[in-house]
Amino acid sequence: MRRSSILIISAFSCVLFGVAAVRLNWHSFSAEAAQSQPPQTAGLPPTVAQGGHLEPVSTTLSTAANPADISLSQHLSAPGTALYTAKRGDTIPTVAHQYLKTTSYLTSSELAEAIRHVNGNRSGNILRTGDQIIIPGLLPAPIVEKTVPVAKDFEVRAIYLTGIMAASDHGLRIIRRWREVGGNAVVFDIKDSDGSINIPFEHPLLGKHQVYIRDLPKFVHFLHSENMHAIARIAIFRDERMVVEHPELAVQSKKTKQPWRENGKLVWTDPSQPKVQDFDIALAKFVAQSGADEIQFDYVRFPAEGDQKDATFLYQTDQLDADSRGAGSPGANSRGDGGLGRPADAQPGGSSTDVQSTTGPSGLKHPSVKRSAVRPAATLRGMQRSDVITAFLKKAYAELHPTGVLLSLDVFGVMAWQRPVDLSHTGQDIVGMAQYCDVLSPMIYPSHFFGMDNIEHPGDAPEHFIGESMQRFELITKNSGVVIRPWLQAFRWRTKTYSPEYIKVQVATAREKGGIGFLFWNAANDYSKPYAAMPEMRDANSKEKNKFFRGDELPTTTVKAALTPAAITAP
Repeated sequence: MRRSSILIISAFSCVLFGVAAVRLNWHSFSAEAAQSQPPQTAGLPPTVAQGGHLEPVSTTLSTAANPADISLSQHLSAPGTALYTAKRGDTIPTVAHQYLKTTSYLTSSELAEAIRHVNGNRSGNILRTGDQIIIPGLLPAPIVEKTVPVAKDFEVRAIYLTGIMAASDHGLRIIRRWREVGGNAVVFDIKDSDGSINIPFEHPLLGKHQVYIRDLPKFVHFLHSENMHAIARIAIFRDERMVVEHPELAVQSKKTKQPWRENGKLVWTDPSQPKVQDFDIALAKFVAQSGADEIQFDYVRFPAEGDQKDATFLYQTDQLDADSRGAGSPGANSRGDGGLGRPADAQPGGSSTDVQSTTGPSGLKHPSVKRSAVRPAATLRGMQRSDVITAFLKKAYAELHPTGVLLSLDVFGVMAWQRPVDLSHTGQDIVGMAQYCDVLSPMIYPSHFFGMDNIEHPGDAPEHFIGESMQRFELITKNSGVVIRPWLQAFRWRTKTYSPEYIKVQVATAREKGGIGFLFWNAANDYSKPYAAMPEMRDANSKEKNKFFRGDELPTTTVKAALTPAAITAP
């Protein structure tokens, strides 16, 4: 008995030793495999197949399964995932931030939520040292997006988003909501009127800058996956960042020999400076090559306010006739933009007696023009501001058109009235500009026509001012082939009647007067009224065909591929 007991004990010990050895080897293999998958901030994840398929593979782990119950060998065979071993101080949000660049997700919070979901719907953000978590949605290669070409008369139904908003979770919700109610396009900032650039872009004139849309091709791909036309807005010559960093490229003051200030603000580059023009064209080409479908130029004009006689530009230095005293400067301090610029960007009115200023959104000033007081332009000789703008557009269009993108231009709504003072200040010659673009987008917000047509509250007369503006623009551009696609008012400033009905009146009137599509502007990106109006217009279209819009959509050949994996299934 004693000997048999010894044999039994020995055998049992051998079994225990074997089990321990197997467990030790298995954990060593697990740790080694996990450590071979560090966070990827560049290049390709080792666990992802090196194919050309750019969409995330949805074949990863079952949402019903406990990741701890699935073998490591099974996990490593699943494409589009990686296994990460947590280090001290790690949290799910920090890990999501590390991996975001190489995943299909657009924001860190979206990826963090997906990580929680695929790892057994875990709650909280804290990770313990040594925790192993699965990272879903890894891409086999960086996304290379291509422009989806459409005809210039493609009916765009768009809203505007700032660069910050477009790159946020809230912005993504706005885009999806707009698509649900019948929108088919989004205008998003690449470069705003303060000169801030929202994407990774390198240029000798651009230093370090805050980037919000970190992966432009990925963002455009998302828009395309939602069947959205991607319109990239670039503010051209109003660029505070550039004139501060490169004062030699600013409009110059004759009196001080220093950068000229518009009503005390240093914000304008010289539109005739070749370096400024080349910078903006290079940025536009970069965006076009990143997959955008349309490039929209805003602020493609000269400054219209301030002491015009004191402003001097490069193009004037070669003027043979010194008596011109600065092209485009008739009359002291006269101006004619009618306050029809961007609601959130309008500048304080000048000191001229023909200008009245009223307080607008965010405390900004919106000058109104008394039409009876506008002075006619003087007879001018030599090169004019309009010549500079038209020449720039000719150059830009020649470089952008071969890429397949559309080029659209934002212009003052008051330019429809063809007043000499407006042309001489802004340089926006509509006839000339129409030759070198596909789309003209006049900013015809009813509330901004104060002081015109003897209407005391223009903001409450959308039918009149939208109709009058569209008729005039259609007449000016007749036989040019350019499409008129207006910016419409999606904010309540200076109107007591702003509502879904207000939206519908604008859209119906613009369409009736020849407009093709529309763009809604709200500086705060609040589109609650258009959200409510769009389904009503869509229903009305079914009863009275195309009353509000045709309902154009992107070509059916466009691949609708969601960037965010919608389902997680077992391998």
